[in-house]
Amino acid sequence: MHYVSTRAATAAAAAASPDSPRFSDILLGGLATDGGLFLPAEYPQVTGAELDAWRQLSYADLAFEILRKFATDIPEADLRALTARTYTQDVYRNARADDDAARITPLRVLEEGADGSKLMLQALSNGPTLAFKDMAMQLLGNLFEYALARQNAELNIFGATSGDTGSAAEYAMRGKRGIRVFMLSPHRKMSAFQTAQMFSLQDPNIFNIAIEGVFDDAQDMVKAVSNDLAFKTRHKIGTVNSINWARVVAQVVYYFRGYLEATTANDQKVSFTVPSGNFGNICAGHIARMMGLPIDKLVAATNENDVLDEFFRTGVYRVRKSSETYHTSSPSMDISKASNFERFVYELVGRDGDRTRALFRKVETHGGFDLSGKPGSDGDEFKLVAKYGFASGKSTHADRLDTIRDVADDYGIVIDTHTADGVKVAREHLQPGVPMIVLETALAAKFNETILEALGEDAERPPGFEHIEDLPQKFVVMQADVEAMKAYIAANTGL
Repeated sequence: MHYVSTRAATAAAAAASPDSPRFSDILLGGLATDGGLFLPAEYPQVTGAELDAWRQLSYADLAFEILRKFATDIPEADLRALTARTYTQDVYRNARADDDAARITPLRVLEEGADGSKLMLQALSNGPTLAFKDMAMQLLGNLFEYALARQNAELNIFGATSGDTGSAAEYAMRGKRGIRVFMLSPHRKMSAFQTAQMFSLQDPNIFNIAIEGVFDDAQDMVKAVSNDLAFKTRHKIGTVNSINWARVVAQVVYYFRGYLEATTANDQKVSFTVPSGNFGNICAGHIARMMGLPIDKLVAATNENDVLDEFFRTGVYRVRKSSETYHTSSPSMDISKASNFERFVYELVGRDGDRTRALFRKVETHGGFDLSGKPGSDGDEFKLVAKYGFASGKSTHADRLDTIRDVADDYGIVIDTHTADGVKVAREHLQPGVPMIVLETALAAKFNETILEALGEDAERPPGFEHIEDLPQKFVVMQADVEAMKAYIAANTGL
């Protein structure tokens, strides 16, 4: 399996070259040297016989079967050992008494309509930081440690988070040999629980930096440092944001698991609704669909920061300025520049690297692009979106509160704010005979301020998290200054 950049001028030639990168070559990095994102030269296909065989597998074994199609340069015995070590009940504890921890990502039916529609919830928050990001990040930590040990090398991870990515990355990498983590987050724009999860870590290889600004300012700094190839090489910079291909492909697994649990035969289809900000999670669903998983619709659920919803309704991708980005009660989606969106646009324009590069250059110079096909637009590829099964919807704070109350009253389940966005939008896209699976984002306890507002009582906390906000915190506050950030990294790596 070889990989190409979304900005490669001649993708076909690059893929055919014996020097084109393989999984291990791109594992420790983020952006390609041309500023693009990596994708497989072609997607491996899944057969009906494989789907039948996979229905009986544990999550760890399913992860191995899917990842071996992409990580063909890692010995299979090593890869199987890595997935077995990652997806265990010791790591994915049973955060809720009515979940089956051995299944890792159990499904629950919320409602069934008289027309045969079905709304389901897939639990993805049984990991150590109580968020879906653990599903990929725990594997990434083990893959990184494995690759670095083989090379006798070190890695300085530089990433940005709007909420859950940071804590998931830090918990996955803390204490890992040869790894340091420099994690940016928007100052005072995460929930108190999210902030405490990150900033209370005292491990010497963890560096938390609160940026004066919004998430997009932090993400822009990550891209700027990644694009400085000399600095990136000298300081051994890697990334765990969803621009990292290994992170995205690890998330493909739970789409397969959700489908296999929701169906009994391979001629059945399901749809997924995914709370979406940076487009990484739903991009994994797109990849699963391209591999042949029978997905009908992939529904992107946004909050008030509705850049993705606007595109999937109109064909216009219009990023917002920092001053136009809302600080909402689903803060992990307070993103107005979806860094993973380039992977889908590359597919949409026929894997044309030159065209992809030009469109995203226009994002930087003009704030977006228009593929609606209207006079004066940049193209007409929006007409092809339906072929890939995408749809979208938007949820507001009032919607969030109403949905949290509805689900608690009707089903006795307290969902987090982002999952509430997903449930609200999913209800708008239900179809007879096609189960709609909402991907859970996190446990409600991570966003207790809004739960208290919606229900008048605190969200239940798993053991060990009762007083996390009271723990001592270690972090620095910095301006969104790339050169100052490089100096900070250099001072703390000794390189």
